[in-house]
Order: sequence, then structure tokens, then C-alpha cells
Amino acid sequence: MAIIITEECINCGACEPECPNNAIYEGGVEWRMSDGTSVSGNFTLRDGKNVDADSVQTPVSMDLYYIVPDKCTECVGFHDEPQCAAVCPVDCCVDDPDIRETKEELFAKKDKLHL
Repeated sequence: MAIIITEECINCGACEPECPNNAIYEGGVEWRMSDGTSVSGNFTLRDGKNVDADSVQTPVSMDLYYIVPDKCTECVGFHDEPQCAAVCPVDCCVDDPDIRETKEELFAKKDKLHL
């Protein structure tokens, strides 16, 4: 499953530099699949939308830090636990109940992001 940042977020930014997939962005900041990954060319998002990896995507949140679910691997393949949750001072980085992925799926996603 992906991790989400809840409304308890205090916008401290501690989580952003810890993400090995560059999946965390400040509220209002546009994102790209290519940011911090080796993804290039066309990429199919979870919702089936095909995007250019370098194309700018709409922010998930305008006010709070957010995690792009298509890039979140819960740090599988990098760390033993999600680093955003480990450093969050208010425990607002939690499992997303709407996105469930197995360890195998998370490893496959990590491999797809970092060829």
C-alpha cells in the first residue's frame, strides 16, 4: 500500500528528503514521474493514464505535503520501514487504506522506478 500524509501534517518538511523515490512534495508543488527516478518516456499511472515521465502533473494537495501514490513503495527495497513515517514528528504518515499492495508489488514498483 502507499503511504498518505494526513491533515495532522504541520508542514515541517522532515519527510521529503527521506524518500528514496522522491515521492513526497510540498503542497502546491507540481510533480513528475522522472523526479528522483530513472523513469523516462511514456509511463502508465495506477489509474491507467499514460503520461510522459517528464510532464508536469497536478499537485495531489495544495496545502499540505503529499505523497504521490504512483511513486511510493513504502521504502521497500531501500529500508526496513517507511522513512517518512519514521521521521514524522506528528505521526501523520500512515498507510493509505485505499491502496493495498503486496511486498512483491512494491518490489516490482521499485524496480520499475529505478531501472
